Amino acid sequence: MIDVALIKEHAEVIGADGVHIGTVDRVEGNRIKLTKKDSGEGSHKGHHHFISLELVADVEGDKVRLSADGDVAVTFEEEDGGKPIH
Repeated sequence: MIDVALIKEHAEVIGADGVHIGTVDRVEGNRIKLTKKDSGEGSHKGHHHFISLELVADVEGDKVRLSADGDVAVTFEEEDGGKPIH
């Protein structure tokens, strides 16, 4: 598992393919909490989503790179209550 101390507030979260997923608000437990303003679309917009730390492949400066491509990674996002959004 990645050293969570390397994950900084406002870092960009990207898929393995470089596609933007969101922006780090903070790490909570075993998940990255994404900022509200950059988290979800449509009915999922306007509240926090979470990405499991298990999906983090690497931290490269101000970017958190996931092990899954962007279109796959968003299917693993969770809402505040821990439920998958897709």
